[in-house]
Amino acid sequence: MMAIYHKVSQLCSQITTEEYSTSFSSAICLLHQDLRKPIYNIYGFVRLADEIVDTFHEHDKERLLVKFKRDTYEAIEDKISLNPVLHSFQMTVNEFNISHDLIEAFFKSMEMDLNKQAYDEQGYENYIYGSAEVVGLMCLYVFCEGDKAMYEKLKPSAQSLGAAFQKVNFLRDVKADYQSLNRTYFPGVDFNSFTNESKAAIEADIAKDFEHAYEGIMQLPWKARFGVYVAYKYYLSLFKKIRKTQPAKILESRIRIPNYYKAYIVVRAGVKNQLNLI
Repeated sequence: MMAIYHKVSQLCSQITTEEYSTSFSSAICLLHQDLRKPIYNIYGFVRLADEIVDTFHEHDKERLLVKFKRDTYEAIEDKISLNPVLHSFQMTVNEFNISHDLIEAFFKSMEMDLNKQAYDEQGYENYIYGSAEVVGLMCLYVFCEGDKAMYEKLKPSAQSLGAAFQKVNFLRDVKADYQSLNRTYFPGVDFNSFTNESKAAIEADIAKDFEHAYEGIMQLPWKARFGVYVAYKYYLSLFKKIRKTQPAKILESRIRIPNYYKAYIVVRAGVKNQLNLI
């Protein structure tokens, strides 16, 4: 009967992923079937923590996050949780021996979101590491399937990919973060006078992350490479659209990639994959 609970828990993480991110969900579906459930399990966990700090404004968010963190470590230690998303997450952590240091760094960044409203350079780097780079590293544990040498080799590129995704999210979500949550992630940037120069400097940094990430994607095991490449192309397309958008427009609305273009990305990537170009 435990097999049923495992299945139900993993389905909860999958549904969480599908409801919150169509882009990531479609990319996960392009991974080898051996990798899909563990990646859903990681994303479901990350998503719940994000919701605590970003959405549950009518509740005591600090208390909820403290409880969620405690429950996470108890689930990993006990190898079971009555929270299905945490149960599926602990299954993945224990199966792939994911470092607890990554989980701790993730929670530190979530704790920063409770009170931190502006960042200096060091704080920005610390936040990016804990909120995004470590998520990429958790996924890399799964992709490498126990190959520690491969993990160490691809670790820097996985961090760059996570950083690129997060920084693009920051630009995409400037309106919500700045106007609704009163957060400013980019150090030294005043969104009351967001200039082309400031935007270009941020974009140059993101472009470097994407370039470095691509090198690692091309070296991923075949089970992971296609799905990660598609996620990379999704975000790269969003980034290119943001680059063409004036600063004032970014502050007015959330930039999106239409579904038909996402489908085009998948088809084009599929052709390249068939030609062994990925």
